[in-house]
Amino acid sequence: MIVDLKPYAEYKESGSRWLSTVPSHWDIRKLRTLIRARNERNRPDLPLLSVAREKGVFVRSLTDADENHNVIPEDLTNYKVARAGCLVINKMKAWQGSMGIAPVDGIVSPAYYVYDLDISNRFFGQALLRSKPYVAHFGQASDGVRIGQWDLTISGMRAIPVLIPPPDEQAAIVRFLDWANGRLERAIRAKRKVIALLNEQKQAIIHRAVTRGLDPNAPLKPSGIPWVGNIPANWDSRRVKHVARILRGKFTHRPRNDPSLYDGPYPFIQTGAVAQAEKFVTSFKQTLNEKGLAVSKLFPSGTLVMTIAANIGDVAVLAFDACFPDSIVGFIPSAEVDRDYLYLVFLCMRPELLREAPVNTQGNLNVERIGAMAIPFPSRTEQRHVAEQVESGTRAFTEGVSQLEREIALLREYRTRLVADVVTGKLDVSRAATRLPNEELLPDLCAADDDPDDLLIEEEADA
Repeated sequence: MIVDLKPYAEYKESGSRWLSTVPSHWDIRKLRTLIRARNERNRPDLPLLSVAREKGVFVRSLTDADENHNVIPEDLTNYKVARAGCLVINKMKAWQGSMGIAPVDGIVSPAYYVYDLDISNRFFGQALLRSKPYVAHFGQASDGVRIGQWDLTISGMRAIPVLIPPPDEQAAIVRFLDWANGRLERAIRAKRKVIALLNEQKQAIIHRAVTRGLDPNAPLKPSGIPWVGNIPANWDSRRVKHVARILRGKFTHRPRNDPSLYDGPYPFIQTGAVAQAEKFVTSFKQTLNEKGLAVSKLFPSGTLVMTIAANIGDVAVLAFDACFPDSIVGFIPSAEVDRDYLYLVFLCMRPELLREAPVNTQGNLNVERIGAMAIPFPSRTEQRHVAEQVESGTRAFTEGVSQLEREIALLREYRTRLVADVVTGKLDVSRAATRLPNEELLPDLCAADDDPDDLLIEEEADA
């Protein structure tokens, strides 16, 4: 049905390079004619709403750790009220698409813009304003001194052209996109289930090799390590701090005339993201040199790094020199430790870290406790053999996961393009919508599948 879609019969110029031509019978209005600012407050009894770049506006969970990274003030009386159907915009992240339509009455950070939105179908408005061409429009309407800290200007936002199809076409577009998104969502979730199974099998192979070695007939002995159990009789156990030097990404404040200040060209790594763009690096260096901001020590290439906040226990091996914040801890193995083996041990340790390692007042893992944890410790030669065997034994699983992730990326890319083409009138779905089967519709037209890695909740610290 999707491949049979055709363009409209007649088009007109929209006046926007991102919208290009639009159906001739669609109205084009400036956003200022459709919005009215709201400033209602003092309703702490209403649910707390959050904004995510990939999901729009949603009710925030107060118990889910994946949604609870930002501190919630005790006093919410100053938070703005967003009624169901209101347009909510994070003005500092609008250029990334951080906006959406409130699904229910709730409260949002006072730093956000909240508007009544005059549009006949709020689900169409959600899909339109969060589509790729409109992310570009909101980006154009944002400015600032440094990349990553652009602010949405009121005048630029109010001038954004908004496409208004007739109400019946808005409803048809909503129905069609719900149907198409449901089909794509099911395909993505099916692939993610296969990925989970492959990763589970891969993890089982790693865990057995790390705790039992490669000889299935080797005599065993108790390790004294709860998460390990028995280990080969010729193995030992060591504490992490005795087999690796621990580097903390602790910030230090340096004067602006310090010649060692961010000598680069090293990317600055933030939890969950690698900022490698040259503009970002240049901007970051300039800011440091001008203001003498806090910077972290250099982690050399080959360092094992672990997150102790947010995605707690995630590990990776650096392929380049980099600077880190204090939410990252580095481990440089001693001469008697094979780095790849230690990486595999850390992969197996993650559930134990999440279960046992206490957190400090900032909600981070206790670094001293990590250093004191014991790990299975064979000879360095056997460590190398284990690492090599795991590499060859899990290669098929790794390749399978990579292939499925590429397929998911293509499905997401296709969904983004389909939504943009439909809401901007490049494809006419009116007739197709009348032939759709009666299925349960999904409420969010352009949300990504429920992958926690994609849920990027915006900072509310500036509230």
